[in-house]
Amino acid sequence: MTAHHPHHLQGSLFDQTDDLRLGPLDGIRRTTLGSGAWIDVRPGWLSGSDALFEHLAAEVPWRAERRAMYDNVVDVPRLLAFYAADENLPHPVLEEARATLSAYYADELGEPFVTAGLCHYRDGRDSVAWHGDRIGRGAREDTMVAILSVGTPRDLLLRPVGGGETVRRPLGHGDLIVMGGSCQRTWEHCVPKSARAAGPRISIQFRPRGVQ
Repeated sequence: MTAHHPHHLQGSLFDQTDDLRLGPLDGIRRTTLGSGAWIDVRPGWLSGSDALFEHLAAEVPWRAERRAMYDNVVDVPRLLAFYAADENLPHPVLEEARATLSAYYADELGEPFVTAGLCHYRDGRDSVAWHGDRIGRGAREDTMVAILSVGTPRDLLLRPVGGGETVRRPLGHGDLIVMGGSCQRTWEHCVPKSARAAGPRISIQFRPRGVQ
């Protein structure tokens, strides 16, 4: 466990309220990616999200992981936390967000979102490589992963497995993206390193049972 000092966020002009509030989901927009994959995006779903960022950065028991990479053991370039289905989430608004998403997608998904994984990208050097959430059922079944982002926007990139045109969505300050259909099997996503001075961002990924 490494000691972690929370990075303070440069407040967004668009998010000066400390009143944490979820907006309606009827402003969501679906983009069909192809091969049965799609994404839904709702910019600014959570207002007051800078206050949530500060709370999560300070209060979540972040862990730094190391993993084998070829012949070396390297630091994973982001901090991580995970909340299982039976654990309380680190802020009540996240419980509300998960319940709202479960209700909104109930007919299409057929089951609730139950777990929450958190990633803390401390600056532009933190990243996540191209991947699909294919550990578990996502390798064989259509599913959904809903991601709420707070903090400074970072680009989420998506591309078809095997190559193709890249889709780019900058996400932060309370933005929501939902990856659905075959997205985890037929597409990959990543958060690339940024050479620009990038402030910190935390993403909260809600997943159904057995999807990682």
